[in-house]
Amino acid sequence: MNNEQTFQSLRDHLRQTSLIEATAALAEWDERTGMPRGAADFRAEQVAHLRGLVHSRNTAPCLSEWLDQLVQWDEASDPHSDIGATVRLVRKDFEKQTKLPQRLVEAVASATVRGQGVWDAARKADDYSLFQPALDEMIGLQREVGQAIAEDGQSAYEALLNEYEPGARVAYLVDVFASLRSELVELIGEIQTSPRQVDDRLLKLAYPIDAQRKWSHVLAEAIGFDFQRGRLDETSHPFCTTLGPSDCRILTRYESNWLPTSIFGTLHEAGHGLYEQGLPADWYGLPPGAYASLGIHESQSRLWENLVGRSHAFWQHFAPQIRDTFPGQLADVSVDQLHAMFNRVEPSLIRVEADEATYNLHIIVRFELEQALMSGDLSTDDLPVAWADRYEQVIGIRPPSAADGVLQDVHWSAGLFGYFPTYTLGNLVSAQLFEAADESLGGVDQLTAKGEFEPLLTWLRTNIHAHGRKYSADELVQRATGKPLSARPLIKSLRDRYARVYDLS
Repeated sequence: MNNEQTFQSLRDHLRQTSLIEATAALAEWDERTGMPRGAADFRAEQVAHLRGLVHSRNTAPCLSEWLDQLVQWDEASDPHSDIGATVRLVRKDFEKQTKLPQRLVEAVASATVRGQGVWDAARKADDYSLFQPALDEMIGLQREVGQAIAEDGQSAYEALLNEYEPGARVAYLVDVFASLRSELVELIGEIQTSPRQVDDRLLKLAYPIDAQRKWSHVLAEAIGFDFQRGRLDETSHPFCTTLGPSDCRILTRYESNWLPTSIFGTLHEAGHGLYEQGLPADWYGLPPGAYASLGIHESQSRLWENLVGRSHAFWQHFAPQIRDTFPGQLADVSVDQLHAMFNRVEPSLIRVEADEATYNLHIIVRFELEQALMSGDLSTDDLPVAWADRYEQVIGIRPPSAADGVLQDVHWSAGLFGYFPTYTLGNLVSAQLFEAADESLGGVDQLTAKGEFEPLLTWLRTNIHAHGRKYSADELVQRATGKPLSARPLIKSLRDRYARVYDLS
């Protein structure tokens, strides 16, 4: 075959593999939304089988033969072109996947389905002992994965971290998080001693779930989520998954006595969905049609959730609609009240409901604990107490129960060790991207106040979404903003917002 024919064979192979991946994702989506719990064991077999098929295709000998030929092709010489990035990144993926035995891939897939079901039951029962065996199994499997794919000098944990954030280094994150923690603790201290405090009791009134569902659809559609190519459902722990280039599923959750859960959960997952819907559909299943990293993915969700959704301009636009939607609770609320209530800073137990100032402290706790779990320095026997101790030391509040402590996140049940740091990376990237977009568009807040979200979405699609995985996260940030990643924009954004709410000097 000539090079064009070989590349077409490669492309066809990868697209066909993506069909199996999407089918597995559909089974996993159903498992988290509507599957009867009694079906968990068989669903685990189904997903393990599908993930095993994907692995066998991703390690097929023909891939190596095609890549060996294509690496010499002039069309592949530009590493950031569609063809060049495909050859370069598929080669890298192939080399990593061949280090993993299919037995291990299938075992992880099976344990993930079973583990998430056990976690859900354990959290509802507030019983860590129900979940501990599943956690032990997953830690053992993920440790084996990390050791298998680790490159020179990498720990198993760092290898897992690179699955979500390619090129990330633990030592770098330790330094970044330490500096960020110092800045945040200082800011939180200023807020706590401010004479102006925020009363958010209105948000704790009874809010009908049906009205919240309708409101969530309004918000997601307003910022650009395409309901002809996606849908919004609900689950115990919100997430976003893509089942094809025109089938993006986002999930949120609703609390009858805490309105922010659905509002910001929806905006967060819709931000993920906007990224997925903005990736080049013609390249679905190949690197140019895939997301760059989870840090970049999180930057999209956190940008819409926080930098847009918690802005004064956002509520200037949506105040009339939220008053009409919840007239019995918010009929007389002002824009300033809404903005203040949605930006109240208070140390809390639950990460997904944390304010922006304290959120990254939740991530720091998880980052430290999961490293210790993977290295063996911390046993699952001691994990609940270690979690509570770290929360008390870092955030200043001690969980009264496992449900509000070690069982609050689904991630470890799904084997997502190394995932948590990408949330903070996403926060850093989101602020830097927003700052650049604000300058480019002549003021995002002015557009937001008028309900004009398309210019910002177009800017993100041009500078982030359209490039898929052709550039690394660091390269994308540098190209989009003209600067390397820095914590300065995030700290400035937080200080500017909270100065308005708390009248900081």
